[in-house]
Amino acid sequence: MSHSPLTHFNEAGQAHMVDVSAKSETKRLATAIGSISMSSEAFESLGFNASKKGDVLGIARIAAIQGTKQTAAIIPLCHPLALTHVDVVFQLDEVLHQVHIEVTTETVGRTGVEMEALSGVMAGLLTVYDMLKAVDKGMCIHGVTLLKKEGGKSGLWEKPNY
Repeated sequence: MSHSPLTHFNEAGQAHMVDVSAKSETKRLATAIGSISMSSEAFESLGFNASKKGDVLGIARIAAIQGTKQTAAIIPLCHPLALTHVDVVFQLDEVLHQVHIEVTTETVGRTGVEMEALSGVMAGLLTVYDMLKAVDKGMCIHGVTLLKKEGGKSGLWEKPNY
């Protein structure tokens, strides 16, 4: 049987958690981004206490951090990781009525933290959606992508042309 480049399947084609025991522990870092577009009315609700539910971005920041920590619980074959640092940054685009989020995750371990960064982005954006859906059910989450990862045998990877 030929060897598949998909590491989450064994030689029999069955799903399994990748064995990382032979890998070296190194500092691992990943940064992911994403955005949510909304109506002008929903965007105005982002203002301090403008939403009936409170500080939308403050709660979304906590959700993003919590999302990074729960990745192994929602992505079946991810290893549970002890994160050493999580950073969440929001940027508001007043012209396009968008919220942009960037999540950076770090650990020292045998496997990368890309999934944790991506999970944090989604949790943060989904929380913005949840808190503003009474104003705009047509919000659109888009552009969720990994920007870069560092550490391990493969070293530095950055998204080309970004």
